Amino acid sequence: MKNFKKYYIIPAEPEEIYNALTNPATLQLWTGEKAEMSTEPGSEFSLWDDSIVGKNLEFETGRKIVQEWYFGEQAEPSIVTIILHPHKQGTSVELRHTNIPDLDFEDIVEGWDSTYFGALQDFYDE
Repeated sequence: MKNFKKYYIIPAEPEEIYNALTNPATLQLWTGEKAEMSTEPGSEFSLWDDSIVGKNLEFETGRKIVQEWYFGEQAEPSIVTIILHPHKQGTSVELRHTNIPDLDFEDIVEGWDSTYFGALQDFYDE
């Protein structure tokens, strides 16, 4: 199991980024895919046609998202924590993803950089 931590700068206010990560309609705008998402702790979510599925654990409006991502049968839960910090260029997104299966690590990191936060950066750059 591996852990990943990285910061991304996105040219939008933290409240906008929070909405883009938690509102199904806004998620669909920047991902191009139908999204199932709720800010109800304990609810299940699905992104990118079930490529990413899991459970929502905790929310602080405009500031923090904590989720468990599912990777089949795994002893330790894989936890994603996203913390939004105001930044002079918009928002500094602090990402921490723990307990990523070794075999999935490179794909997950690539996904964070290009498909997830890369796409969100592109969406707000336009």
